[in-house]
Amino acid sequence: MISVAFKNVMRPVIRALIGVVACTAACAIGQVPATAQPSVSVSASATATVVNDRLQAWLRAEAESPNAAAAASQVNAAIARALAVAKDYPSVKVASAGYSTQQVSEKVKAQRWHVVQSISLDSADFTVAANLISKLQDDNGLLLSGMGFSLLEKTRREAEDSVTQQAIRMWQTRAQQAAMGLGFSASKPGHVTVQTGDGGRVFPMARATAMSASANAPIAIEGGTTDVTVSVSGEALLQ
Repeated sequence: MISVAFKNVMRPVIRALIGVVACTAACAIGQVPATAQPSVSVSASATATVVNDRLQAWLRAEAESPNAAAAASQVNAAIARALAVAKDYPSVKVASAGYSTQQVSEKVKAQRWHVVQSISLDSADFTVAANLISKLQDDNGLLLSGMGFSLLEKTRREAEDSVTQQAIRMWQTRAQQAAMGLGFSASKPGHVTVQTGDGGRVFPMARATAMSASANAPIAIEGGTTDVTVSVSGEALLQ
């Protein structure tokens, strides 16, 4: 037989074990995840075609000589003249774009130094920029390395703002259609991402020395257009 003293000792232990079991069961019940709200992934995008209003061009002066200093002096003088001419065109931003000196060795020619220095032009006035480019080629002997068109930052932002509203409205319409197609009466946005494209990039044309032999008339310029795209994607919570 179990003594009364032993029973008295075991009662607190048994009560503690019962409490642990009860707590474990309650905690396990509390950890059961609630049923997730049904959702559907929806995406939409909108695009606007905008006329480019920014021109960028790159011109260079080149010289070769058996003497590196002589070649550098010739190039520096040509660039200095070009920068002086560009001051008469305040609507065109002009900046130095690069400088390189390279030793050239060929079997059929004596060793010599090839020096190149470039400048960049940036303007929203295509006509003025074209006049300056032609003048720098014809009168100053610079070579046109490349030219590209893009959107001014202000133009791009305004286009993105407008297209974003269009894309959001399209996303909302598609979300509602998806909800109804799946047998739900409505939907509301969950986690949604709005992403803009990279409209406004400049695509320079390939280097072409033949373009340096221009006539006195300004070069022909057609800026083209840029597509500004905004995409919206995310979850539509079904109700």
